Amino acid sequence: MLDHMTMRVADYGKSKAFYLAALAPLAYSLMVEMEHDGARIAGFGWTRPDGRKKVDWWIVQTPAAAGLAVSGPTHLALLAQDRSVVDAFHRAGLAAGGKDNGPPGLRPHYHADYYGAFVFDPDGNNIEAVCHLPPA
Repeated sequence: MLDHMTMRVADYGKSKAFYLAALAPLAYSLMVEMEHDGARIAGFGWTRPDGRKKVDWWIVQTPAAAGLAVSGPTHLALLAQDRSVVDAFHRAGLAAGGKDNGPPGLRPHYHADYYGAFVFDPDGNNIEAVCHLPPA
C-alpha cells in the first residue's frame, strides 16, 4: 500500500503554486510546510471520511550546497504493517541489488514512531518502507 511520495523540485514557489491549483480538484490542500536541513518542504493531503488528515504528496527543494540533484528520481514510501516488515524490506532490497539509502530505524524528526528504511532501486529511485506504529 502506498503511504506517500516525494518529488524534488527546482523552484519551490512555482511548484507549490502549481500543486495547490492542480491538486485542489482532487480535494488536496497544503497541510504541512517546513524546512529540514536547509530543504524547503511542502506536504499536500486530504481529509479522510473519519476526519483524520493524510499527507501523501510531498515536494522538496534541496539546497544547492547539499550537492543533490535539483530534480530527479522519485521517492515512494510503502506502508508496512509493523517494524519487522520494514527490516525485511531493507534486507530483501539490498539482496536484490538495491543500494542502501538509510537502514531501518526511527526517524523522530517526522514523528516519534516513524520507523523506516530506504533503498535505491536500479534506476536511482528512493523506495522506502515505513511503519507509523509504536513497537508491538
